[in-house]
Amino acid sequence: MKKKNVIVIGGGPAGIEIAQILSNYSCNVTLFEKEPQVGGQIKRIDKLFPDFIVQDEMMQKLISNLEKTDIQIHTDTEIKDIEQIDNIWHLKTNKEEAFTADAVVLATGFKTFDPKYKEELGYGIYPGVITTLEFEDMLKAGKIQTSAGEEPRRIAFLNCVGSRDEKVGNHYCSRVCCINAVKQSIETKELLPNAEVFCFYMDLRMSGQFYEELYRKSQEKHGVNYIRGRISEASSTFDHRIQIKSEDTLAGLPLKMTVDLLVLMIGVEASEGTTNLSAKAGILGEYGFAKSLSLHLKDNLTKKEGLFLAGACKRPSTLREVIADARAAAFEVVNYLKMEING
Repeated sequence: MKKKNVIVIGGGPAGIEIAQILSNYSCNVTLFEKEPQVGGQIKRIDKLFPDFIVQDEMMQKLISNLEKTDIQIHTDTEIKDIEQIDNIWHLKTNKEEAFTADAVVLATGFKTFDPKYKEELGYGIYPGVITTLEFEDMLKAGKIQTSAGEEPRRIAFLNCVGSRDEKVGNHYCSRVCCINAVKQSIETKELLPNAEVFCFYMDLRMSGQFYEELYRKSQEKHGVNYIRGRISEASSTFDHRIQIKSEDTLAGLPLKMTVDLLVLMIGVEASEGTTNLSAKAGILGEYGFAKSLSLHLKDNLTKKEGLFLAGACKRPSTLREVIADARAAAFEVVNYLKMEING
């Protein structure tokens, strides 16, 4: 029996997981990743919530599973065009190479919001304003410091930057920011026990398993301070610290504070690849994400036969959800290919 050809677009955790599963089911799998290496956005993270497992260890396990297969991996390669002709999918890369497949899985992940669109927060203007990913780089290095190379005495984390924000057009919640702020606050206090840490929020969404416990631990054990209110403005002081203006909405009082670092918890958006390929395939959904056939029973399927979705290309998701979704997508692809063979 002739093996079926499957193309997986995206080499993040979802793409890696589904590719190795399909290879184990004797599919000819080709994996495309636009970056020089597979791994996706998760490579920037130091430790994962809620158990603080080291990300590098987790990704190495995924990649080692991938290396045990005969999957064809094309890195530094982007799919620019996708079209279905007579039940066969035709794809073209940025290198003008053409490929065909019986089934295609879109696992193109997400990108992070560009905080420069929120000029009032001073990102790109004041060196003391950084993103959560830039803060993760410090955590990976085991050294938190200001632009002057000094240990910060006071750090503020601001949630919902680019999420739940009508001004930038993103009305949805990015799911991971609240708990990530809690995680980073704990890591900060472990590295800098004497530093003051403040988290500004609209409301904290601790809906995952162990999330509420982690939130309580951050307060009870580490003394992290939580302030209900959004920061309206950030500016530089004469000694190059960051002055922030906000309001404590629980106390009903205006608030002004000077910090050494302001960390912006940037939200999740659809990646360019997700939006472009979804539009060309006719499955473009809200906010540029790919649209599945049904949220509940057919979330890995699309209205196009043989085109499947996996991971955060559909909506903001946690890593656990992404891996589980990739496994579900693999089942759907195998089921579809069996029907094709038997049909």
